[in-house]
Amino acid sequence: MTRIRMEKSKGNVFADLGFDAEESQNLKLRAELMSRIETAVAKTGLTQQAAARLLGITQPRLNALMKGKIGDFSLDALVVLMSRIGLQVTMKVRKAA
Repeated sequence: MTRIRMEKSKGNVFADLGFDAEESQNLKLRAELMSRIETAVAKTGLTQQAAARLLGITQPRLNALMKGKIGDFSLDALVVLMSRIGLQVTMKVRKAA
């Protein structure tokens, strides 16, 4: 029988995968924003074409977002998309642990 070894998460899957602290934090933030945008788009009931028009992007770009292609989106671009779909991003800064 094969034993599976488990490790406790550091609280950030990207850090767990070996990304450095800065990159893992950036990826975590982008993933969260992408997830929120995807949920908001789904709730509109619009087709991808109509949702893309609402967001001011092309349908292929929206499709990339919906497929989680995180490397295609900067934090800045995602904040703009959040605003366009009627969501507000707030920021909380605290000292690193």
